[in-house]
Amino acid sequence: MAVYVGMLRLGRLCAASRGVLGARAALFRTWQEAKLQSVRPLSSREADRTSPLPIGGLSYIQGCTRIRLVSKTVGQCLDATAQRVPDREALVVLHENMRLTFAQLKEEVSVNPAYQAMELEYVLKKVGCKALVFPKQFKTQQYYDILKQICPELENAQPGALKSQRLPDLTTVISVDAPLPGTLLLDEVVAAGSTQQHLDRLRYTQQFLSCHDPINILFTSGTTGSPKGATLSHYNIVNNSNMIGERLRLHLKTAEELRVILPSPLYHCLGSVGGTMTCILHGATLILSSPIFNGKKALEAISRERGSMLYGTPTMYVDILNQPDFSSYDISSMCGGVIAGSPAPPELIRAIINKMNMKELVVAYGTTENSPVTFMNFPDDTVEQKSESVGRILPHTEAQILNMEAGTLVALNTPGELCIRGYCVMLGYWGEPQKTKEVVGQEKWYRTGDIAMMDEQGFCKIVGRFKDMIIRGGENIYPAELEDFFHTHPQVQEVQVVGVKDSRMGEEICACIRLKNGEKTTAEEIKAFCKGKIAHFKIPRYIVFVTDYPLTISGKVQKFKLREQMEQHLNL
Repeated sequence: MAVYVGMLRLGRLCAASRGVLGARAALFRTWQEAKLQSVRPLSSREADRTSPLPIGGLSYIQGCTRIRLVSKTVGQCLDATAQRVPDREALVVLHENMRLTFAQLKEEVSVNPAYQAMELEYVLKKVGCKALVFPKQFKTQQYYDILKQICPELENAQPGALKSQRLPDLTTVISVDAPLPGTLLLDEVVAAGSTQQHLDRLRYTQQFLSCHDPINILFTSGTTGSPKGATLSHYNIVNNSNMIGERLRLHLKTAEELRVILPSPLYHCLGSVGGTMTCILHGATLILSSPIFNGKKALEAISRERGSMLYGTPTMYVDILNQPDFSSYDISSMCGGVIAGSPAPPELIRAIINKMNMKELVVAYGTTENSPVTFMNFPDDTVEQKSESVGRILPHTEAQILNMEAGTLVALNTPGELCIRGYCVMLGYWGEPQKTKEVVGQEKWYRTGDIAMMDEQGFCKIVGRFKDMIIRGGENIYPAELEDFFHTHPQVQEVQVVGVKDSRMGEEICACIRLKNGEKTTAEEIKAFCKGKIAHFKIPRYIVFVTDYPLTISGKVQKFKLREQMEQHLNL
């Protein structure tokens, strides 16, 4: 449900997170402070020159530790930026005609706008949500009606005193834009909280917040099944945002070069941390181009607002580049941006850099559980380095690649499971200690479930998800490798490779191909293109031409759904 409410007070969100996992946070803080004694600040240019390399021929690397970690809460970071650049534009929401300076900035929280009743009930129960804020409608979603399916008591409830059998924690429902039975109006709630008494209480409470307290719960996007609530602390997201901004060299840019177009959803880690929090920390202007992703609106925002940087997933960039009137937009102000969320084929990277004037584009890799980014390119890496890897490890982060059966380090340039350790690892899955233990071991290594390879220079390449790996007759086949290959075909716009069941081979390869507009070809022609270029056992048995893919609302392909669709389509 889209709780798209304009920017609610940041300090209140900070105060609400007080006290959870305090003992563990205190221990971690003590260890971290001891570790950081005698550390001095280091400029990003110096850090570039001291980027660590893997040693001993094994796939292990540790990021530099000479840049100080930040021990501030989110609220303190916003206060610091507002004091430093109070009159700089902080937020531009084009579809709401809203412009706020850093002195005026307030915070927004949101839930997935595509949630249906069952999914909404799941997440609200999981976090014990006490208050929910929403508009009457977003696109075709009728939120009040969806909520009534879960809470039929709402219609006859006293506003602010809901008693629901299925959601016993939920007591307060707040409507953004229309008076509805059983709800409070947002304007009235905000006005009630603006008295000096409330503000004094808020400021008093903020004094006792720890940077190691939880600040948000981000539900994983569900590309492989049911989402889990990854709980992140101020320390997690503040430092990750700082590292992202350092890697992007935002501190070296002028105000005119700090105008970030963000079409990614704000409830997703790429939008909320990689985009929003990074802008708050580094004083960049955040420009929201549309309430949901729209390629045309993103181009309009770049042109109208003189956007200099753009965030997006590969699917978003494909849609932007393929707008029919792409060439009519003025994108001369663009200089760089971030592509993340799923593997990006080399041909797409080159197209973004060359056609969108984004010479400083960086590829970023991470997971929600790691706050989220752990690997990034440098802006001045070569096109080949950006197109063939997800960059190098961020500071204060360790990475190792393990043999998935033996649990031992693999040699360089050998695939294995990528594991991450450092400040960035989440506090845990909310309310699910057993699931937390399954992915975060006693030594605090987080198992990503991603198959990766590391080279001698520390560049990391994501080969695919462990669950997506195709095992055909005993041969391990990585979808990302085949997807990169098919993107070299002149008629192919986009491709996703999945394994489908086969009684003899166990699995067979199925390539789901989107052709460029106006192009036509056949499965036989595609297979002929493969011969002599890739191993015979990697040539897909099935070629299926599609017009779209099942996506999460954040733009990631749901391969488990695509696999199900293909098996049904092929009558397997």
